[in-house]
Amino acid sequence: MSETGERDPAELTDEEWRERLSDEEYRVLRESGTEAKFSGEYVDHHPDDGEYECRACGTVLFEAETKFESGCGWPAFYAAEEESVTTTVDTSHGMRRTEVRCANCDSHLGHVFDDGPEPTGKRFCINSVAMEYDDE
Repeated sequence: MSETGERDPAELTDEEWRERLSDEEYRVLRESGTEAKFSGEYVDHHPDDGEYECRACGTVLFEAETKFESGCGWPAFYAAEEESVTTTVDTSHGMRRTEVRCANCDSHLGHVFDDGPEPTGKRFCINSVAMEYDDE
């Protein structure tokens, strides 16, 4: 249990995740799915401030100021909150990519590539359905 009395997301059962998430959220976050290019609510969302949180557990993942227009079809960020994400090699679909997951609840977020802008050179390509924007 957390300080707020909620169960640790890492301890939730598959059934509990299915109850918490919509079908599309579950498909992306828990089954490592991908939403269609240019279909997500945050593709053309460019706030000056605020943050993007994991839709499954509320962990802050990206600051709005790190979002940039990449043209890839998904929201792109040049930096993540380092302690909030983990990466792993993904060899699905005959490709070799670096998958990005939430460090708190192990939900699939998207992938990171080495073709982003300065100062990091990274492009975190993240599914909109995997995030929730918070402007506070």
